[in-house]
Amino acid sequence: GETAELAKIEGAGIIKHIWITLSSEDPMVRRNAVLRMYWDGEKEPSVECPLGDFFGQGWGEKYNFVSLPLAASPREGNALNCFFPMPFSHGALISLENQSAMPIRAFYYYIDYEKHKSLPPDLGRFHAFWNRELTEPLPEGENEWSVLAEQKPNTDGGGNYLIADIVGEGQFVGVNYYVDNPSPIWYGEGDDMFFIDGEKWPPSLHGTGTEDFFSCSWSPVENYQHPFYGYARVSEGTGWLGRTHCYRFFFESPITFKKSLLATIEHGHNNCLTLDLVTVAYWYQKEPHKSFPKLRPKEERQNMPAIGPVDIHRWRDAWRREMGGGKLWGNEKKEEKK
Repeated sequence: GETAELAKIEGAGIIKHIWITLSSEDPMVRRNAVLRMYWDGEKEPSVECPLGDFFGQGWGEKYNFVSLPLAASPREGNALNCFFPMPFSHGALISLENQSAMPIRAFYYYIDYEKHKSLPPDLGRFHAFWNRELTEPLPEGENEWSVLAEQKPNTDGGGNYLIADIVGEGQFVGVNYYVDNPSPIWYGEGDDMFFIDGEKWPPSLHGTGTEDFFSCSWSPVENYQHPFYGYARVSEGTGWLGRTHCYRFFFESPITFKKSLLATIEHGHNNCLTLDLVTVAYWYQKEPHKSFPKLRPKEERQNMPAIGPVDIHRWRDAWRREMGGGKLWGNEKKEEKK
């Protein structure tokens, strides 16, 4: 339950690199430890995020991850690196709160920064926002790929998952997206929708699918890590059942806004799926920034239980009973049963 002050820097400067490695008996320490950053004496953090999710490791797991601004390096993703430049004119404060019931037994870190006499007054400040939602499907059920009935379009963006709700002037530069899918059906028909400067429907940026937003295609289950985008962790279950980590950074084409940015994405086509979604959004903006919603308590940041073969066997039994039993292979439709 302690909070450690990792850095308290006076004056003006730019943090250029952060490296952290830690050890704890808590297997969820990367989700239970919370990283916060404050610029220029502000009272509310510009960064508030579970440690692992910030650096590109979801679900409290450890795995290697490679991108231009963030990396989790060998051995086994234990070395957490950040290369986002973080400017400040009147001081910087970085802290880590251990919300685990177990101690962090070892914690090593570097925070490398430049000192400056002053910085340009219009230089944006770095921000990162963590969000999580167990999404709800449409009232008619989880109907993806029109398997159960014809699907309807999303006509207003209502019900989309929230990536970031930003007020002010700045540039959106990236997102880590962690999805835990409780079904073998493809989770990624959801479109990204970015509403810029308070615009109404339709948004200026309206994508064509989740994997397209992450610069990939055709429902991938391959590990692929480019400096700007990729799939750092992919599902090992049947179909797309289980955990997938996607990321994209917009250094070549940041999403600029003058007044506000509402960054969202559907959970399945027209928000038809139940998914456990976690994201970390990264951006720069002029201060002051809109206060973040209160971070979910540790108990609400834990993983959903894994779904495995026994659960699928139960699904099959329920389906067989619905079909009336008998010799059933598994893909019959009710009207086909003799």
